[in-house]
Amino acid sequence: MNTKNLIQEITYMATKKTSGVYIAEESKSPKGVVEVATAVPAFVGYTEKALNEGRSLENRPFRISSLAEFHRYFGGTPKPTFSINENSNQSDFTINGKSYELKQETGNYLLYYNLLMFFNNGGGSCYIVSVGDYETDISEDLLTEGISTLIKEREPTLLVIPETTLLPNSHASTKVQLAMLDHCGNKMKNRFAILDIYEGYKERNDPSGDKVAEFRDNIGTNFLDVGAAYYPWINTSIVQEKDINYLNMANKDVLQAILTEELIPQGEEKAKIQSQIEKITKKDLSPEDQVKLNENLKAISPTFCTILSDIRQKLNLLSPATCMAGIYTQVDASRGVWKAPANVSINSAISPSVTITDSDQENLNSPLEGKAVNAIRSFVEKGILVLGARTLDGNSDDWRYISVRRTCIMLEESIKISSSAYVFEPNDANTWVTMKTMISNFLTGIWKSGGLAGSSPEEAFSVQIGLGQTMTPEDILDGILRVTVLVAITRPAEFIEITFQQEMENLND
Repeated sequence: MNTKNLIQEITYMATKKTSGVYIAEESKSPKGVVEVATAVPAFVGYTEKALNEGRSLENRPFRISSLAEFHRYFGGTPKPTFSINENSNQSDFTINGKSYELKQETGNYLLYYNLLMFFNNGGGSCYIVSVGDYETDISEDLLTEGISTLIKEREPTLLVIPETTLLPNSHASTKVQLAMLDHCGNKMKNRFAILDIYEGYKERNDPSGDKVAEFRDNIGTNFLDVGAAYYPWINTSIVQEKDINYLNMANKDVLQAILTEELIPQGEEKAKIQSQIEKITKKDLSPEDQVKLNENLKAISPTFCTILSDIRQKLNLLSPATCMAGIYTQVDASRGVWKAPANVSINSAISPSVTITDSDQENLNSPLEGKAVNAIRSFVEKGILVLGARTLDGNSDDWRYISVRRTCIMLEESIKISSSAYVFEPNDANTWVTMKTMISNFLTGIWKSGGLAGSSPEEAFSVQIGLGQTMTPEDILDGILRVTVLVAITRPAEFIEITFQQEMENLND
């Protein structure tokens, strides 16, 4: 008996011990590539609490899928208080010729308000990293440490830290943002950072300086392809009228004095009005009496209404990064990651804090150094739109557009995870054919969905694998299997040019 037959006979005797009919099923299709999630943001910041049934969640990435879950594990809104200070240079309101400024004293935390914008603009599942409660000072070191906790999490694909805008200066803000870019482009290589411009609510010709230019100067040149920034900030409607009352005043005695000066000369109504004003500093009022007093003060005092409106306006001025994370999620779900997150309206927005013209947008979109900043603009009958789709690496032909960068991240991560099943498989033709078929089938599906350019799969992508193509005999001896994937990712039509030309009338007809 030759050796081949002997092997077959031993195998048969080892596996078949009872006479009968045996059925062996063979899979004709290779394993498939599963498209990874593309819009799962990770938010780092400060929360009211960080508890899961008594267990601390501080500095532990925790996945939630709704605002209700955030309330359950991380609490609710901060409790902001404002002081009224006489200030002739910075005036929020004026009474009897005196100018007053409203200054926030406590509760100056932004993650909660920004998360409301995220969910209102299509946001869904996300990760929260709480680095402290509402009694903790906002620190660049704590925020940076919060970023490092995400290294062990593979699912997040976006990174947003809205409270970088609350740091003492733009340099402290930039330090955290540089750590964000390094985390996304160097350490993880599968994430995209959405950055906020420090004091981006100001005009570019503000006496304090051009905040966009300052951002560009500070942000450096490393890993700009995995980051995007937006300008200006947005006046929102997140904080409602019912959310603010006289209890948000830090110096209630000053409020009492101002209203007294405004309202006491009221004739026979004087005693009634005086009694309401005196209640402002009382600490033993029931919740029902507090609500009633607030409504009475609004009814009798225009100045009080102005103060509450000014407080609400200050709280509603929000940076756009977290809102854009919601829009990324919305666009990815409805159109795909390859659709640019632009020309999309913003929900819960009243107006941009700065009005941008076409000429203003030119410098934002195409600066000489390539650090594009995407514009947020308001249009009649269209509302507030995002009009920019570029990364901070605007001079790169490969990574100029957000959608191209994020699509490539999705393709790389999806193929990487699926290919891990073939680690330690024989490095031979059978494995090569199987992997090539698996990747080609996946890319064909992406092409059919509109993510790859070309009139046919052959024009949209190619997958190369094999000895003499991507590997040498030495690679195989070293246990290296190389696959080369070439893709033509669709790019946004950023500029549409329509040419009109007159035709001469045919005089012979």
